[in-house]
Order: sequence, then structure tokens, then C-alpha cells
Amino acid sequence: MALTRQQLEEGLDALALREPAFARALERVGYPEPRSRDRGYQSLLRTIIGQQVSFLAADAIWRKLEAAVGEIDNPVALLSLPDEALRAAGLSRQKQAYARSLAEEISSGRLPLDALPQDDEEAIARLTSVKGIGRWSAEVYLLFAEGRADIWPAGDLAVQIEVGRILGLDEKPGERMVRQLAEAWRPHRGAAAIFTWHHYKTPVI
Repeated sequence: MALTRQQLEEGLDALALREPAFARALERVGYPEPRSRDRGYQSLLRTIIGQQVSFLAADAIWRKLEAAVGEIDNPVALLSLPDEALRAAGLSRQKQAYARSLAEEISSGRLPLDALPQDDEEAIARLTSVKGIGRWSAEVYLLFAEGRADIWPAGDLAVQIEVGRILGLDEKPGERMVRQLAEAWRPHRGAAAIFTWHHYKTPVI
């Protein structure tokens, strides 16, 4: 359940009224397309698989893991596999531990993804209590899988680069500054984040 096209456009229109630099950037590159992931275990598992590897490598590992597990949406099926099978699918020892930790949290009911706290910071804290899920992964999940409108993944490199470009800063701002700058953009920071990724990938002539 991602932010809808209407939500994105309304959020960005509101930001453009507050921040002329956003208005100029929006005129240059237009509105982004909605970005969506399915809510649930698979999306978080795929996030773990994709950590610190290229998209192509992550996709290859995911396909091998799907074949090995069979029921990829069933955490119990992953828990039943021996380490050797996970290693053969391309998971490092660390990622095996992370994947098992997530599967245990889901299968035990300790992490009910259909009932995360409504408060964003509480939801982030609950997700990051799982081994292998950092703040960035939690924020991206909440933004793309739950469509939470004010999520702001300030630790993302592309977000930092594009905030600097959009605002015309001399240097790329760090995570702390990006968080401070975005305080004025509440409650539309999710739309702002999606726009920065869109701006990052759009050639500006």
C-alpha cells in the first residue's frame, strides 16, 4: 500500500508552495511515479537479501533462495532449511543469521506486520529490534509497503545528494542536516523522499 499518485502530487504541491526550490525542481523533472512493495515478510526478507550487494546480485540470490525454500512467503519453510542450503543460495553467514532472525520473529508472532504501531518512530523501533533490519530498511519498508506519508530516510545517499542539489547547497549535506532541513516539510516528507529518488534518476538538461 504505497502512497497513491494523488497523495504524491498533493504532497509535492504543498512542498512547492513552501519551498521555491522544490517548485523549480518539480517543473524540471515532473511528478514521480508511485513506488510500492507488498506489505509483509517477503518484502523485509528481500530487503535483507539486497543489503550491500548490487540489484542484479540481489535478484540472482533471491531467485536461488525462492527455489531452495519453495514457499518463500512462509517463514517456517526457511527455518527448516539447513545452513548449507542457504549458503548455496548465496547468503553469507551474516545474512543467514539475519534471515533466520526475521523468520523466527514472524513465525512466532512477535513481529505482527499487519499491526505495527501507528506512531512512525515506534514502528521503526519495533522493526529495527529485529537483527539485520536497520533504520533505513525500516523506513523504506514503512514508506513503500505501508504508504506512511511522513517517513524520511535521511540516511539514504541519494536522498542526501538530491536534497543538496535541489536546494542548491555547496556540499552534500549529511544525515543530521538532511533531517533538520526536512523538519519544515512535515507531514509530506514521504513524498519529498520519493521525489528525491526521481530527481536523482532524471537527466536534467
